[in-house]
Amino acid sequence: MAARLRPERREEYLELHRAVWPQVEATITECGIRNFTIFVTGDVLFTSFEYVGEGYEADQVRMAADPITRDWWARTGPCQLPFHADSDALNWEMLDEVWHLD
Repeated sequence: MAARLRPERREEYLELHRAVWPQVEATITECGIRNFTIFVTGDVLFTSFEYVGEGYEADQVRMAADPITRDWWARTGPCQLPFHADSDALNWEMLDEVWHLD
């Protein structure tokens, strides 16, 4: 996925991610996500993760229902913009896989 950082909130976003809340990390893990990485270059964010669960959509609903995760998103979300200016996405936009090597 890809998103952009609001330039005026870039440092706030990076600071939050220097100390991700343990409950947020636990919820991500409980929802089947592993090897989750966020990369930044300038104001562009890229993320990559592996999903090892049984039902991605259901796990995403479960994650969104967690009050601690919702609070985290309330803090990180305003720091982000969708990758494309004309996007309907709130922030992160899905990328299409072109190539993969295990």
